Amino acid sequence: MSLTAARLDMAVVAWHMIAPLKEPADNLLSRHFRNHHELGMHDRSFIADTLFGMLRHRRFIEYLAGGTSQRRLVLAYLAKLSGLNLRELEPLLSRDEMKWLREIKAQSTDDLPLAIQSEFPEWLMEKLKSFMTDAEILALGRGMQNPAPLDLRINTIRTSREEVLHSLESEGISAQPTPYSPTGIRLKNKMSLNRHALFLSGKVEVQDEGSQLICYLVAPRRHEMIVDFCAGSGGKALLLGALMQNHGRVYAFDVSDKRLLNLKPRLKRSGLSNVHPQRIAHENDAKIKRLAGKIDRVLVDAPCSGTGTLRRNPDLKWRQSAQSIIELKQKQALILEHAASLLKPGGRLVYATCSILPEENEEIVDSFIKDHLQFKQIHCGGILAQQSIALDTGTFLRILPHTHHTDGFFAAVMEKSNA
Repeated sequence: MSLTAARLDMAVVAWHMIAPLKEPADNLLSRHFRNHHELGMHDRSFIADTLFGMLRHRRFIEYLAGGTSQRRLVLAYLAKLSGLNLRELEPLLSRDEMKWLREIKAQSTDDLPLAIQSEFPEWLMEKLKSFMTDAEILALGRGMQNPAPLDLRINTIRTSREEVLHSLESEGISAQPTPYSPTGIRLKNKMSLNRHALFLSGKVEVQDEGSQLICYLVAPRRHEMIVDFCAGSGGKALLLGALMQNHGRVYAFDVSDKRLLNLKPRLKRSGLSNVHPQRIAHENDAKIKRLAGKIDRVLVDAPCSGTGTLRRNPDLKWRQSAQSIIELKQKQALILEHAASLLKPGGRLVYATCSILPEENEEIVDSFIKDHLQFKQIHCGGILAQQSIALDTGTFLRILPHTHHTDGFFAAVMEKSNA
């Protein structure tokens, strides 16, 4: 795809719109595309790739380019990180811009500060340094700078992994089984699935392998009653329903009508009849009180900072703050408290986040167990081993992009005593 002056200008305009990050970047970009119908498919692809690349490397390009114009920030990214050479850019630039860009291109990147190499803002660097070495921070940061692969989850109600892999291979699409999840497939290259027959027939859904593994920690059984307490658009609820072979009952609770509305077409495609979306007003809703003490297993996929998903959502590190973590911790503890009340004796409670921060993870679980002596922790590696999943990160599940090639996830499993 050739770079033109018009396409460069389009990227600069889009970056100017998105850079303040007053909303999630994908929302802002979608609105920008809706407002600019003249943009073709290749224009949109170039703009999206450029902007998300800039968000992944924002500290570096701002350090490199200094306090300069939005146009020069875009040029610095294109020249230094996108793979374009100066010969491709030269016809589009003024003499001054070209001189400046040659200086940028030649600038050494040796011995840069750790925060710039790892691409973490100061608030996050401070937190990471409290539990990671510099080498670990750098490895994590570099892992987060790579775009995430496209992981699929097969719907075992409709197909098998072998059938989907064969179908993809027959179309010349390179794919392989995910290393851990028995229902996962990883595509070598990203593709649009919305109109693909496998997606439309409900045979596959998009779901990161790490997200799939959380459901295997729940390990639901046929005929049980399960609650997905913060279901969102229902990816985990659908996998739980399939793991139960369409028996039993999965309540998909969420406070957002919009998110549950997104679940409806997915549920219809899936062929599942045991998943039941229900909107709740808050964690103490009457619908929850009616189920107190009746549920076999509860999944709390808690709202969190999303620091484990920075490959997909690089804008999160610029939109979150130390203060927002404090507010999230209070919400997480409250949600876990009310979700636990649903369990019958002997029931299983799974607390999960897509955060890498101990204060949203281990600290929440440790505090909960300290205050609820009827709950004991179960070894996550042992639960996965029972399902022939060879992944043991200890008592807690901790997976990271640069080591497990998934999004960053945390999970803890607790069991309520029969007493």
